[in-house]
Amino acid sequence: MNEIAPAGFYLALRVGYAFPEAELNRLNDDWVDMYTQQGLVVQDPSMHWIYHNVGYVRWSDLKDDPRGVVEMARQMGLLFGATISYNTSSDAGRRSHAVLFRSDRDFTDAELHEAFQMLKTLHVDASQRSLTDAELEAIRYRADGLLIKQIAAKLAISESGVKARLSSASRKLGARNAIEMLAIATSRRLI
Repeated sequence: MNEIAPAGFYLALRVGYAFPEAELNRLNDDWVDMYTQQGLVVQDPSMHWIYHNVGYVRWSDLKDDPRGVVEMARQMGLLFGATISYNTSSDAGRRSHAVLFRSDRDFTDAELHEAFQMLKTLHVDASQRSLTDAELEAIRYRADGLLIKQIAAKLAISESGVKARLSSASRKLGARNAIEMLAIATSRRLI
C-alpha cells in the first residue's frame, strides 16, 4: 500500500459494530488529530460510501460532502484520495476498508484495482485466523474472571501453558493486551 498511496493510508480489517479486528494507520498525525478532534468520521463522505458499496471510488467522485472533508484533506496535503470497501453476504456485517492518499496525481484504475485485491485478500485472511478450542476455553475462563493459576487448575495444565494459549489467541486476534483480547473476542461473539 505504501507504493500505491505514498501520502498515507488507513486500513481497517473486518470492522464490526464500531471497531476493526486489525488496523494500520499510515496517515499524517496532523490529519488524524484534526479528523478526530472535529469528529469528521460521522460526516466523511468516504465513510458513508464504505457502508453502502463494495469496490473503490476516487474522492473526486464523492458528491455529498457538506462539511467539506475532501477540501480539508487537500489543505493538509492529501490532494488525491480514494476509498476502498469490501465485504461479502456471509461476513455477518463485518466490512474491511481502506482510505488512500497521494499528493502528486490521482490514482489509476490499475492502482485502485490492485489495492482492492490486497484489501480483499487481507479481509479473507483475517477471517481465517481462527482460534483453537484450547485457546477459546482459556479466553472464556479469563472472561469469567478466573486468574491464570485458577485456569491452570481447571484445565490441569501449567500456568505457562495457559499463558501460551492466551498469548497465541491475542496474537491471532491482533490484540495488544488482555483487555483488548477479551473485547475483540466478545465483539466477534467467540465468548
